[in-house]
Amino acid sequence: MYYVIKKQVNKPGSTFMGFAVPKYIASKKSENVIFLFQKDGKVIRKWVKLEDIILLTADEAYYEKVMQQFRDVEKQQQQLVDDAHTQLEQSMTNFVETMNAQINDYEEIRNSEDVPCILKNL
Repeated sequence: MYYVIKKQVNKPGSTFMGFAVPKYIASKKSENVIFLFQKDGKVIRKWVKLEDIILLTADEAYYEKVMQQFRDVEKQQQQLVDDAHTQLEQSMTNFVETMNAQINDYEEIRNSEDVPCILKNL
């Protein structure tokens, strides 16, 4: 069995994936690696760009170690994103509340004599 860690291209929030494969085909002349899977008795081929493969190994323990490192970093980074998202939501709430208060304060003085607003005459 072989173990693969592959980059996830154009998928925000998921930058890598790992999987096991019984067989692969690779060549120095090709820019792709072909992974062969069995599904319902049929062989399925999956082409992956060589540049997108982070690791291809027969060492399951090493594969698991690297996957755990990636998962740990991913978890830390996701927590930072979640915290930033929470802070952004709070900032947006504060923004809306502040702007609404400012608008309400202005609406209270809009009808005074020193404010040149045409709406007073309607």
